[in-house]
Amino acid sequence: MITSLIVLFFIGYLAIALEHPLKVDKTATALMLGMLLWIIYALGAEYIVPLIDGESLKAYVDSHPSLANASLHKQALGYVTDVRLVETLGDVTQTLFFLIGAMTIVELVDIHGGFTVITNRIKTRNKRRLLWVICAVTFIFSAVLDNMTTTIVMVLLLRKLIEDQHERWLYAGMIVIAANTGGAWSPIGDVTTIMLWVKGNVTALALIERVLLPSVVAMVVPLLIVSRSLKGDIPPFEHELPDQTHGMSMGERTLIFFLGVGGLLFVPIFKSITHLPPFVGMLFVLGVLWLFTEIFYNGKRIERRKQHRLPQVISRIDMPSILFFLGILLAVGVLEASGVLAATASWLDNEVHNVYIINVLLGIMSSIFDNVPLVAGVMGMYPIEDATAVGYAANFVQDGIFWEFLSYCAGVGGSLLIIGSAAGVIAMGLEKINFGWYLKHFSLAALVGYLAGAGVYMLEILLM
Repeated sequence: MITSLIVLFFIGYLAIALEHPLKVDKTATALMLGMLLWIIYALGAEYIVPLIDGESLKAYVDSHPSLANASLHKQALGYVTDVRLVETLGDVTQTLFFLIGAMTIVELVDIHGGFTVITNRIKTRNKRRLLWVICAVTFIFSAVLDNMTTTIVMVLLLRKLIEDQHERWLYAGMIVIAANTGGAWSPIGDVTTIMLWVKGNVTALALIERVLLPSVVAMVVPLLIVSRSLKGDIPPFEHELPDQTHGMSMGERTLIFFLGVGGLLFVPIFKSITHLPPFVGMLFVLGVLWLFTEIFYNGKRIERRKQHRLPQVISRIDMPSILFFLGILLAVGVLEASGVLAATASWLDNEVHNVYIINVLLGIMSSIFDNVPLVAGVMGMYPIEDATAVGYAANFVQDGIFWEFLSYCAGVGGSLLIIGSAAGVIAMGLEKINFGWYLKHFSLAALVGYLAGAGVYMLEILLM
């Protein structure tokens, strides 16, 4: 039964990785995978649960007298539905509610033209200087927003500045790297860092303190390599993008921008003050912005069809991505409940026994496979150790070396191939960048930057 879980998971994982050649949306695969694994787990509960959770099953039956004389299958099935499924859903929904809140806030800022507050200030025509400015803005944006939205905003900006498509590809390739490196050091910058932060594997301050410099190095090294091929100035070009702001003044756009971005930045502060789960702070901020926009539109004479109230904004969020995360996290929950991840962790501990090598390899794997299930699986493999842990186990305490380095490697490693990250796939779709072209022009530079940043992190740990 456990073998069938492992085989099915790898088939599903492979289908997700091969989404584009198979032409099957990864969300459909993830949902099917998650549900099938829970069905198999439930059908085999009488064999799996006593083996993995014998003591917990006994405690569950003792607390439910009506199950005392029931069959082992009924007892184990009750444990799966009442304990394991509920616990897994509790963990998963925290991440999903956080993402829904964050994505809605980002869409709210975007639909009101808030990001033009920054992008309209980019005036330079020098090719090298423009590349550095765009990468710096992308790096900062990605730390606060998700890397998909950041990539979309910056690629649309490129279309306004650069007419030649192949020249835009050079800038778009660096945007992918900058977006991924920018998200790796922020607790709200990438889905994987959100997962690590929400689960308590890392804290916001420690993550920023130790992963920021390696992430900067991972961006600057490829930037130095790529910028050498750019010379001269960009020829004058003005390409008008559709105006979706419906007459919003610059002052109103600026207000929406600072309220939205300020709200996102407030979430880690909220958690450190209240010690409540991050999704509570995110939904609180969303509620405040919802109230603000209601009052804002009630006080302005704008046609109803031109208003961007929250119900309209929510309809714009990327629901397939939310369902993808739901499916894959539920699938990983089955592997954790059935003991597969614990056994895998034990094998890695015995055969590799080096957190740096493990994470560097995971980062390279994230350029081929989706880093969300990769990180979710790794989180399920290793428990967060007690602060008093010593020796090898000390790497897995909260803010331990393993978790911080995992955040860096999983985020930055996705830049090695254009299909290795959401930012890369978005750029590939918007600009029709060829897989082979990116491999030729950016993969080596991204790899050098990735290894350089990893070396900086190791040096930080050595010096500390």
